[in-house]
Amino acid sequence: MTYCVQCVLPDTRPNLELDENGVCNACRNHLQRPEIDWQARQRDFLYVVENAKERSQGYDCLIPVSGGKDSTWQVIKCLEYGLKPLCLTWKTPARTAIGQKNLDNLVALGVDHIDYQISPDVERRLVLRTFEKFGSTAIPMHMAIHAIPLKMATRFDIPLIIWGENSAVEYGTKDAARMGFRLDENWVKTFGVTHGTTATDWVSRELSKKDLTPYFGLGVDEAAKQNVLAIFLGHYFSWDPDETFRVARDHGFQVAPEGARTGLYDFADIDDDFISIHHWMKWYKFGFTRLWDNLSLEIRNGRLSRAEAIGVIATRGDETPVEDIAKLCSFLEISEGRFFEIAESYRNGDIWKSHNGSWMIENFLIEDWKWS
Repeated sequence: MTYCVQCVLPDTRPNLELDENGVCNACRNHLQRPEIDWQARQRDFLYVVENAKERSQGYDCLIPVSGGKDSTWQVIKCLEYGLKPLCLTWKTPARTAIGQKNLDNLVALGVDHIDYQISPDVERRLVLRTFEKFGSTAIPMHMAIHAIPLKMATRFDIPLIIWGENSAVEYGTKDAARMGFRLDENWVKTFGVTHGTTATDWVSRELSKKDLTPYFGLGVDEAAKQNVLAIFLGHYFSWDPDETFRVARDHGFQVAPEGARTGLYDFADIDDDFISIHHWMKWYKFGFTRLWDNLSLEIRNGRLSRAEAIGVIATRGDETPVEDIAKLCSFLEISEGRFFEIAESYRNGDIWKSHNGSWMIENFLIEDWKWS
């Protein structure tokens, strides 16, 4: 593994590449921000707003929301621009109390809202299948949050879908300059965290096409032909997790009382008991966790030095989400032994080596890491 010399991300992270100077593409993307004419982009957003209002049959836009600080920021920004939104949530089967409270707060800002819940039995079987096949518990979530908004936008004749930040730009892509403002089919396939699969790929004897109905729908490009435009709000407004949190907090958003659920922030990934496991599997596959992602954002935004970030990683140590794993196993109706058997099958042999009965990563970022 080789680490970016500016942040702490390794070259094992998907879509991340280091240049000849050892700088990753995510850091290079961030360095280009001062060159962006944000006032011009905000004027472009005004055009998007006016176009949506002209074509609106009632709702001007649809906003996929979880109730988190980013979706709260999206709603606030859209209301500031006079848009009439319909908010839509894919309801996780493991919503937390603070997640429900923040979602209720978002709706109370003055929006109509649909809480779309898929049969827990269908989700249980699909999550277990995707975990076994790809070592991922989040494929069903990502298929749902891309399919359901498109389906609802076309059903309600809503001309605009407004997503938050472009995660491909924030966390690493080969050519950020060409990402543009739209979410399209190629983006979903490459960065949509579905391993390139669609609902069709998961139809089986155990899961019928009817069972998987919520995961089917128009593709983004097909919806565009029906005049449904899907955009990233982060293209028009400089996205910073600290700033979106500040705005959301000023409008009633609350942090997790027990502290950060996963990673660095006590205001992110707090609405779902299972999301921590999705992030934790990066440890087996790529040799880093959500904490690395968060710290790298803090370095790029000038709030931490690289040395300080490395110190945080060393202090935090092992981040296995023991309680959340137990909750997931209960939901999936499997033993914890079976869970770790599946997880172990995705340990990346290119970076993990067995040494004196422990797994370890050679040339790890932290020299005196306590391997277990």
